[in-house]
Amino acid sequence: MTDSEAARRERYGWYVVAVLMLAYVCSFIDRQILALMVGPIRRDLGISDTQISLLMGLSFSLFYSVLGLPIGRLADRANRRNIIAAGIAVWSVMTALCGAARNYWQLFLARVGVGVGEAALSPPAYSMIADWFPKERLGTAIGVYSLGIYLGSGIAMMLGGWITGAVAGDQSWTLPLVGEARPWQVVFFVIGLPGLLLAVWVGTLVEPARGATSDTVVTAEAASLGSVWGYVRQHAGAFAGHNLGFAFIALVNYAWAYWVPTWLQRAHGLTVQHIGLVYGLWTATFGVAGVVAGGWLGDRLARAGYRDAKLRVGLIGIAGELASALFLFAPTDIVMIAIIPSTFFASFGFGAAAAAIQEISPVPMRAQTSAIYLFSINLIGQTIGPFAVASLTDSVFRDDMAIGKSILWVTVVGLIIAAITFLAALKPFRRAALAVREWRPT
Repeated sequence: MTDSEAARRERYGWYVVAVLMLAYVCSFIDRQILALMVGPIRRDLGISDTQISLLMGLSFSLFYSVLGLPIGRLADRANRRNIIAAGIAVWSVMTALCGAARNYWQLFLARVGVGVGEAALSPPAYSMIADWFPKERLGTAIGVYSLGIYLGSGIAMMLGGWITGAVAGDQSWTLPLVGEARPWQVVFFVIGLPGLLLAVWVGTLVEPARGATSDTVVTAEAASLGSVWGYVRQHAGAFAGHNLGFAFIALVNYAWAYWVPTWLQRAHGLTVQHIGLVYGLWTATFGVAGVVAGGWLGDRLARAGYRDAKLRVGLIGIAGELASALFLFAPTDIVMIAIIPSTFFASFGFGAAAAAIQEISPVPMRAQTSAIYLFSINLIGQTIGPFAVASLTDSVFRDDMAIGKSILWVTVVGLIIAAITFLAALKPFRRAALAVREWRPT
């Protein structure tokens, strides 16, 4: 390959990353818009914090997590671009259908559908990106893709804050085919339907050759399920340590993302509009800075010879998150400033996290091992994180105003478990990073 061809390939690779990142942004807007609409949805549907937490977590993550595994299998043998485009179309339609829900269970089922569609994004996306970039730049590339989490979460909060003036009232709109709709229902239509255009855009991307940037064995077929599970079992310490460690960080992060806005309203009396604008802005800026910094540091440590670089980045992120959780004790006049470090360190490890899975996985099973990683992140993180906070508030403290205590307990316990898990996984991870080069299909 000539220098000019290599340059063109790299430019196009960054274009692919940008489009996939935009898809990730949209997925997180659709996923997390609920965080700033807790009040009006509780009011209109007559439900509790615990029921809201199931809309945030279980409804979405159950099928998202489970379907990620067969979708990962499919992505290791079929066209990854087409899988992603189809998933975007599904989750966009299902997000819009959330706006047509008339009761709790209709909204629950529509959220299940959002999870089904979003399960088709990241496993094939990680695999595609790994085939556009060599391993020394893979952490940065996946880190940029992962910006979608924090840009999407931030935009969701800012959008949610912007519409709360209407949501707080009793007015409603009449929509074609739907009839009368509350303001929070209209929001789902507004954010869901434009995703269909994005699905068409993603369908124009070039599907890269598998293993184009890898120094490991490449085969024409996806690795068999037996090979995947055999390889994962052989390196169980690396995969379990990585997946569980980041899952418990995600548990804390989802608890923060879904319940800190409500805590700011209840404990500090801040308006939803103010929270959405400021907290959303912090998430979209300092959250982005954190994931870029973590991806960059992981690549730099890897170039310096640390085969466990990505787990080291995770440990640094944990230390920063524990320290920055002090925002829960800040007085009202500085609380929004005190939150800044937490938004930076919450995102710090996650560009490195996804890249790490690619580093310890043979090419024919990358999407499948990525799906196992995402299964862990979402089943533990998104399901348990929001539910744990709500359960402590409703069933242990029995006081809506104790939500800050609930967030603190979940934070400390979750991050300590994550740190212990990473420390135990450092040596097995180094072994797996060496063994991947010698893997041969069976």
